[in-house]
Amino acid sequence: MSYAIIQIVGKQFKVEEGKTIVTDKIVDKEIGDTVKVTDVLLVADENSSTVGTPTIKNAEVILKVVDNGKGKKIRVLKYKSKSKYRKVIGHRQHQSTLEVVKIKA
Repeated sequence: MSYAIIQIVGKQFKVEEGKTIVTDKIVDKEIGDTVKVTDVLLVADENSSTVGTPTIKNAEVILKVVDNGKGKKIRVLKYKSKSKYRKVIGHRQHQSTLEVVKIKA
């Protein structure tokens, strides 16, 4: 079981081949498109591990876009005391679901 730690859209994820991850939406990618991530911070398997400084050269992770959608709705409340000011806003973050196709180290 090999895994990698990658950085995509400003966040770090632990990925394994065949698994899916949910990230913020990747702009300009449709369902079925592939994404190559070259910001690989760590690659490890049962026997050894390689840590980058800060990234590993010539390492990449290939991801496939499975779904583009919206996440769960959150409620944002603005409130000011003693002035009867209350405002409730809902927000749904755009998300992409990605499947890990290949880890190249």
